[in-house]
Amino acid sequence: MVNVNCRKRGLTRLTTTLIGIVGVITLAGGLVFGQNFSATISGFVRDSTGAVIPGTTVTAKHTETGLTRSVQTSEEGSYAMPALPVGDYEVTAEKPGFKAQVRQGITLVVAQELVVNLTLDVGNLAEKITVTEETQIVNTTLSSVSGLINQQQVKDLPLNGRSYNDLLLLNTNVNDNRSNTGARAVSYSIGGKRLEANRWTINGMDYIGTNSQGTANAPVGISDQLLGVEAVREYNVLSHTYGAEYGKRSGGQITVVTTSGTNLWHGSAFEYLRNNKFDSRPFFASSEGAPPFKRNQFGGSLGGPIRRDKMFIFGTYEAFRERRNDETTAIVPSAQARLGLLPCNVIKADTRYRDFNCGGSAYVGVPEPQPRILPFFRYWPAQNGPELLQNGLPTGAAYNYSTPWRPVNEDFGLSRFDYTVSTQDTFSTSFSADRGFRADPQANPVIIQKQGSGLYTLSAQETHIFSPTLVNTANFGWSRAWADQTADPLVPFPDSLIFLSGPGRKAPGALIIGGGTATAQASTFTSANGQNPFNSSRQNFMASNDLRMTKGRHGLSMGVWFQTIEQGLFSSNQNNAGTLTYPTLLDMLQDHPSQMQAYPGATPLTFRMLEAAWYFQDEIKLRPNLTVRLGLRDEMTNMMKEVNGRAANYTFDQNGVIRTQADVSKSVFLVNNAKALLQPRVGVAWDPTGTGRWAVRAGFGIHNDLLDNLGNRLNQNPPFNARLVIPNTPLLTILKDGPIPDTTPAPCNPESSLTPCPLYAPGGLDPKMYTPTTQEWSLEVERGITQDLALELSYSGYQSYHIPTAMDTNAIRPVRCENPSGCLAGGILAASQWNMVPQGTEYIPAGATRPNRFVGSTSTWMSVGTASYHGGTVSLTKRARSGLTFKTSYTFSKVLDIASGLLSGGHQNEAGSILHLVDLRRNKGVASYNQ
Repeated sequence: MVNVNCRKRGLTRLTTTLIGIVGVITLAGGLVFGQNFSATISGFVRDSTGAVIPGTTVTAKHTETGLTRSVQTSEEGSYAMPALPVGDYEVTAEKPGFKAQVRQGITLVVAQELVVNLTLDVGNLAEKITVTEETQIVNTTLSSVSGLINQQQVKDLPLNGRSYNDLLLLNTNVNDNRSNTGARAVSYSIGGKRLEANRWTINGMDYIGTNSQGTANAPVGISDQLLGVEAVREYNVLSHTYGAEYGKRSGGQITVVTTSGTNLWHGSAFEYLRNNKFDSRPFFASSEGAPPFKRNQFGGSLGGPIRRDKMFIFGTYEAFRERRNDETTAIVPSAQARLGLLPCNVIKADTRYRDFNCGGSAYVGVPEPQPRILPFFRYWPAQNGPELLQNGLPTGAAYNYSTPWRPVNEDFGLSRFDYTVSTQDTFSTSFSADRGFRADPQANPVIIQKQGSGLYTLSAQETHIFSPTLVNTANFGWSRAWADQTADPLVPFPDSLIFLSGPGRKAPGALIIGGGTATAQASTFTSANGQNPFNSSRQNFMASNDLRMTKGRHGLSMGVWFQTIEQGLFSSNQNNAGTLTYPTLLDMLQDHPSQMQAYPGATPLTFRMLEAAWYFQDEIKLRPNLTVRLGLRDEMTNMMKEVNGRAANYTFDQNGVIRTQADVSKSVFLVNNAKALLQPRVGVAWDPTGTGRWAVRAGFGIHNDLLDNLGNRLNQNPPFNARLVIPNTPLLTILKDGPIPDTTPAPCNPESSLTPCPLYAPGGLDPKMYTPTTQEWSLEVERGITQDLALELSYSGYQSYHIPTAMDTNAIRPVRCENPSGCLAGGILAASQWNMVPQGTEYIPAGATRPNRFVGSTSTWMSVGTASYHGGTVSLTKRARSGLTFKTSYTFSKVLDIASGLLSGGHQNEAGSILHLVDLRRNKGVASYNQ
């Protein structure tokens, strides 16, 4: 009763807070300049003696569309024009008694505050002085564009697959983590943060690509490419200590701006072909020549005016088609093993049969055979290569070579409409769609994996100018991503070989011998991953209101942001058609498995969540060369809820032991610890000389990673999605009455013989989950060496806590061996795997049971993780001139953490969960994504 009341009070307070914030913003007229896809021009107007000129009219004209904005300088001679579209500008300053000055050659990029200082000469206003000069290369403001990927780089740099996310690696503090993941899709660590800490936005809307699970990948499509080079104008990457207008994630903030129409019609048509003509033969390939490969990418773009200086349209389409044959090599049971025969040396290697008499034969029938297990070798294709040898001896394993055909199709399209309603109002909207299909034959070609995905993103922005010093921006957005996957057998499987029966179950399951992955070890090989189907979807609605007010030395900004998330999950976990594991090939022929896992009666789950934030920020120009930023952001969520009340989670008793029964409700959390996540942000920008040749920037801030992707930890819990574990039971016994029924099991009762508790291995979440929090700081010194060359030295660091970390909350706690003669270790392992450990060793006593013997091992996310980072960078940047531009950098950094990711596929060089539960410090080490 107490827990339910806590949840109700938390929701009531959250709702009250949001209503109050909306009321304040509405009454204030919406004062804010937030995380949109625009930029700012600011500066000072002085006369030839250096004195400031208040009351000067400064006008910025967007040369591509004719949009104009005018302001007057303050008493301090300063001006600012926020929320300007990116692009090329000319700036004019006019004041009676002075000659007008027109500054040309100004290019605004996303998230930039560009300083344009103007100097007026005494004279007739009708006289104009036109200056064409590039702006200073050193950034003396608090806005960061050091992570900018500009239009020229996006369009001109060669990209394999035309995937523009590859250009992220041009920036400092960005590491490609593909080599450390089990997935094809690219993922990045930015600023030393976890992979899931990044946030992508496109035209102001969250951009998750076809990654419907909302995990750590970049927003790529089914082709593993981020298509749309023709659509992208530029994008900027912020890695640390950004302002209060940025939130939801603590890592990289990647802001993408798409191309818009202009007063001139422009377009393109393209076709790119890549094939195997210049490919080399793979070193381990058994065939001659390079395998067949052909990739076509074609499309075009068109943009221009509907009504000159008023309405503009732009559209683009890109198609991706790939066909290739990659040779795959699988380790399979040999032809003799399929007949029940094994090499004599393999049988004698087992301690039980060291004295086994082979009668002089190289291959013999195994002792204690189970002939009815032989049909299950259909889970592997037949041997068509040589037998696998180890130390020159046969192993019972052999090679299978295949060159399956793999098609990949993807289509991407985007349209954008811009409308200058009046001198006070502008409107912009864009819509993009991405759909794809691929078929991936497995390394073991008994199963073909078919995948489909899609993404739709809609964004709209309206900018209203209340006065030259007050600008409001409203953003609205919607996105929906979905993905599905099936694993279809290429050979027929009779019902007698299927582990789990039920409607929609097409695949037979999976068999593993000797380990969890297919390796080159003779004792380890895996059948095709026959699990199906898989489908997931993620839908976001977003609304925000941002405005900025300039008043004297102060640049005030404030804003609100709302987002609703709906996530539907029916994952491969829930549709595991059964996975059977044997320690060795001999054990399979004898039908001595170590365990069977299955998910009978899987049920789809749908989660919803509300996220919100408000912020206030003041940038104070204490002096013309010194700016201080003081900001505060407050984020909040109502925590993720299952709409049908099917969220099941395991809690703990007063002794910290996991309970036998899962609690089932809409929310799995006993308390909402994300009702008020206050995040102060402080920054300083100083130009020591006041000439624009030097800049010193420093910052500190607290950032949170909102937990809006927790559903996949709850999709393997009873009663609706129970992961059933059957240990040490022969397969023929499990299937004696046919396949396991695909029905929801009855609630278990450990005291009843009618409904005994099967052994479940659940996932779960900390019932009192905290939001990951990061405290970060930075110091940067930048020096302009020439007009086009700048050197920057920087340092950044952070300390994170409350990081979700996977752990087995039902693990047996280790003890220290005090016996001088040693102790027998083994825990729940079979007696054949017990061994002696010396005195002083921490060990699990042989025969020990789990704290709750009716529950198996768990994979629970607990808020116990920590991480720390320190990194120094030196970079040298040359702006484009005479056809030459470059950016080079070197970063020396180190990340230490307790665990590097939530899912084992994202950090393959470490365990999927922490190994020592009693002393968490023993799990701390160099992060898997540290480079």
